[in-house]
Amino acid sequence: MEKRKQLYEGKAKKVYATDDPELLIVSYKDDATAFNGLKKGTIAGKGVINNKMSNRLMQQLEKAGVPTHFVKELSDRETLVKKVSIVPLEVIVRNIAAGSFSKRYGVEEGKAFIHPTIEFSYKNDELGDPLLNTDQALVLGLVSKEEVETIRAYSYRINAFLQAFWRSCGVTLVDFKLEFGRLNDGTIVLADEISPDTCRLWDSKTGEKLDKDRFRRDLGGVEEAYQEIMKRLETQLM
Repeated sequence: MEKRKQLYEGKAKKVYATDDPELLIVSYKDDATAFNGLKKGTIAGKGVINNKMSNRLMQQLEKAGVPTHFVKELSDRETLVKKVSIVPLEVIVRNIAAGSFSKRYGVEEGKAFIHPTIEFSYKNDELGDPLLNTDQALVLGLVSKEEVETIRAYSYRINAFLQAFWRSCGVTLVDFKLEFGRLNDGTIVLADEISPDTCRLWDSKTGEKLDKDRFRRDLGGVEEAYQEIMKRLETQLM
């Protein structure tokens, strides 16, 4: 597979064209940002961990009936993926109150919900990724009714799978962000990544944070937390 010109560079990844118009190469960076880019830094080795973790979990999700953009891992930092048109909706699935949810609604962090909850936000950096409901997503033309129902169903399925998987690793899945894309034929697939950048992951016994919150909140031990969560995943998948 021939790697061609760079098409895009985001906060955490670069995307390259290939000699196949339907396939792209995603390259993961060690750059870290928080609070819509207001806080910036580097987490050594993050790109390798996020690439490998996303790929392992997407392969498992494919087996669980969730289509993804994953094609093939090319190296520690690079993965071949299907070209998609990203749906401009960020999907946040929450099992336990934390982060912005706790601040917004005055709920103590760590309070478990009686059932998972899904939030949508408009994927738009200039507007600060504002929250929106299904009706607003529809009138803005971001998704069709059928697409949003598919995205919601996949999100709940992904949550059920990831909760069980991380539980087997001694980890509690607090919440996480998903992004979906459309293939050329309109099929909705899971895209982007599943990693400590996009998930809140707490040690089930101690409550220790093993995710990007260590960077956001200046807790220290960021690299060690990423390495620990990757070690647990690899041990479970051996």
